[in-house]
Amino acid sequence: MTVTQRIIATMDSKDTGFFKELGARIAHARKERGLTQQALAEQLGIAQQTLAHYEVARARIAASLLPRVAELLDLSLDELLVGRPTIRLPGKRGPASRIEQQIDAVTRLPKASQKAVWQLLDAMIAQHANG
Repeated sequence: MTVTQRIIATMDSKDTGFFKELGARIAHARKERGLTQQALAEQLGIAQQTLAHYEVARARIAASLLPRVAELLDLSLDELLVGRPTIRLPGKRGPASRIEQQIDAVTRLPKASQKAVWQLLDAMIAQHANG
């Protein structure tokens, strides 16, 4: 195998992994939002079977479709592409602070877990505000 063939094989392997993870994130976010493949596909203007192929990496999603997918699934492009949210406050430059990242993580928990976290935070804040 030539050097060029090895580079192409490596790129294909990395690309395959990337598209499998991307498809899994799309499927997970779609299901979390209670959307069927048919419903999301219609909103994207593609066939349901095409979306099914994207979700299992039998086909590679076009880069031009990614912003619309992110918008419909209420994800940032960072969340969609690499699985990590990027939170930026209006007018703020640079990466999100740790607390912003944690708040974002809590908002993605199931509602019962969110309630427990918010109750704990409220109790801690009240305790220290009065102390």
